[in-house]
Amino acid sequence: MKKALIVWGGWDGHTPKQSIDVFAPLLAEKGFQVTISDSLASYTDEGLMAAQDLIVPCWTMGKIEGPQEKGLLAAVRAGAGLAGWHGGIIDSFRNNTEYQWMTGGQWVSHPGGCIPSHRVEIVDREHPIVKGLHDFSLPGSEQYFIHIDPSVHVLCRTVFSGDHGERDLYQAGTVMPYAYTKPYGKGRVFVACWGHTFKDFEIPEAREIVLRGMLWAAR
Repeated sequence: MKKALIVWGGWDGHTPKQSIDVFAPLLAEKGFQVTISDSLASYTDEGLMAAQDLIVPCWTMGKIEGPQEKGLLAAVRAGAGLAGWHGGIIDSFRNNTEYQWMTGGQWVSHPGGCIPSHRVEIVDREHPIVKGLHDFSLPGSEQYFIHIDPSVHVLCRTVFSGDHGERDLYQAGTVMPYAYTKPYGKGRVFVACWGHTFKDFEIPEAREIVLRGMLWAAR
């Protein structure tokens, strides 16, 4: 039986508990033994971390202590998968550049806050995480503007319309990677930029891609 560790906390506006409650049962259905923690101290437990096949961080903003970060980075470099969504993975620990290197991206803005709708387009239609799925729209959610590692493998993208936020800052036609993978040591990393709240996962494609991303990343 594979093992997954989900660590949640940070800013409540991203509904971390409700969001992990979507995916913990789905991982269990796929045969994972799921451990759920609301403490970053879990990352310092060497035995716990060494046993994990998948780590799912869901912690927006906040601060991570040196030993906690070291434990997380070491586990992924040794082969544990890392997978997450939105601010729970790429708006975490803003002062920790090594963490940001591992995740491959960092949130910097979202024009207009929650906007009426934005489109997510699949780019690599042959990748197992997205194969057979279709483009989809997210209503009433944030469209992320991120700084991105140029070495990531892009699975999905979004295009800024120019209708939200200041037009001279968020130019129409800007193409933003929106779901991607990357290696980190022996580990595999998956990130989806959607998931502002758990309601994003009521969209079947948004939920399925994240679930597949977790399964793909797992050791």
